[in-house]
Amino acid sequence: MKRIALDMDEVLADVYAKLLIYFERDLGWQPKWEDYAGKKLYQLEGAQHLRKYLHARGFFGDLKVMANSQMVVQELQAHYEVFIVTAAQEFPNSLIDKYEWLEVHFPFIHWRNFVMCGDKSIIQADYMIDDHVRNLRNFQGTCLLYTASHNIHNTDFIRVNDWLEVRRFFQQELAKEGKTL
Repeated sequence: MKRIALDMDEVLADVYAKLLIYFERDLGWQPKWEDYAGKKLYQLEGAQHLRKYLHARGFFGDLKVMANSQMVVQELQAHYEVFIVTAAQEFPNSLIDKYEWLEVHFPFIHWRNFVMCGDKSIIQADYMIDDHVRNLRNFQGTCLLYTASHNIHNTDFIRVNDWLEVRRFFQQELAKEGKTL
């Protein structure tokens, strides 16, 4: 069975939605997507302090689930081994948050398929879906770049804008083998 490695933040879990709440609370205005296209939200002038929230206990525990991700991931499991691959060590307080978040929102994925690593270059799979170009650069399989503000200008990889596009991509992959999703 082929393997899919799924990133968590900004692929399954909506980090930006929560950061936007902090942004508006702390700075008194809500930036438009165009204001931070091509960069991280905390790279906007005056917003550098937002990065500290990523290090806080509990930050990753109540993130919103990306639309349609649960449905599509569950469908993919019928044909693929699905692994969640997250660089949790970058934010050590996130380890428990991320594990518990996955248990709540993706209970159909076995805990043995949660890979919390610092360097994703060790991952061996057939497909990887990630929002960070740096994680896809050395990956040996098929790379899908999940759209996020910081990667919007990158054209090096197959781009997917949402989970319905992910679904269509894998429907096409399975069709090559005479299978359906």
